[in-house]
Amino acid sequence: MIYSAMRKKDENGQDADLEIKFNVGDLRRVLELGDFDKDPTIIPKRLCKGLWCRMGFTGHLNGKMIKTMFSKPYKFMIHCILHALSHRKGAYDETSDYIMNIITCLVLNKPYNVSQVIFNYLVENVGAGNGKYIMYPRFIQMMIDDLIKDIPKDDDDILGL
Repeated sequence: MIYSAMRKKDENGQDADLEIKFNVGDLRRVLELGDFDKDPTIIPKRLCKGLWCRMGFTGHLNGKMIKTMFSKPYKFMIHCILHALSHRKGAYDETSDYIMNIITCLVLNKPYNVSQVIFNYLVENVGAGNGKYIMYPRFIQMMIDDLIKDIPKDDDDILGL
């Protein structure tokens, strides 16, 4: 469970603090990733490493998984997933275990509990302090927008397409 606070005007026009609570179920509902609680969050390493060989991985299988060591189509897919789901501020060349689990399940069309993984790292970053919770701003804003329907928005903050 994550707690968030924000300010909102009450009936008298005074600032009032709102406490927002959300959990992995809220994240799953808002992101609509199609995963379930019963889906795995850990894939056997043997399965992952076998797939990496089929994906053209040229590095050492027990070493670091660096995206430049994969064939071009998979390198681009890994790049996109790293930027979309990574909970770090940098080091986008090296892939972490959970990202490789997600990629393995995507390529093999297997179920994976992506929402739980995102939520776990979101909780970890919130607890770390130093503004690390900002690593997932779009996910947090989507949950706040879903839980509180009448949030006033500044027109200057909205980007039109």
